Amino acid sequence: MTDDAAPKDDRALDARLVLSARLGDRAALERLVRRWQPRLTAHARRLLGEAEPARDAVQSAWVEIVRGLDRLRDPAAFPAWAYRIVTLRCAATSGGRRRDRALAAGLTREADLMPEPPPGPEPVDDHARLRAAVRTLPPDQRAPIALFHFEGLSVAETAVALDVPAGTVKTRLMHARRKLKAALEGHRND
Repeated sequence: MTDDAAPKDDRALDARLVLSARLGDRAALERLVRRWQPRLTAHARRLLGEAEPARDAVQSAWVEIVRGLDRLRDPAAFPAWAYRIVTLRCAATSGGRRRDRALAAGLTREADLMPEPPPGPEPVDDHARLRAAVRTLPPDQRAPIALFHFEGLSVAETAVALDVPAGTVKTRLMHARRKLKAALEGHRND
């Protein structure tokens, strides 16, 4: 099995790596870090808006993640759990009003940090319009869109990752989708 297997297989692989890392398998821990470092760093950068503080927050989060692997009840819950730790590290890194400004600035650039959509039947112009529309969303709607639609987390996992209730995630996703639909439909009518 490779690191770029289907999402369901990814979850199983991550769970096996967590279990092996708990038993002291350094190679499993290193593989887990290699698999998740880019995603966690992108998430931190979306939240903080700058590369260096994002790297620092993720490094701090990895210390907490490694120390807490034994306390993670469900190894399959690793993605949401790891995102939440990074979210909390980012909040601690920023502090107060500065945190709010950094989170807003980071989320403003959210669409720029999203992975490119896989090639498909849609023309590239549609992808560019989608990315532009996502950039217009309020900051509190961009993070759930990225985690749910681009990272493949469930609503419950997104809620854990963002440290908000699942109902809040659903509401934010609903409003974001409405705004995206209106923006994209308005663009087509031009």
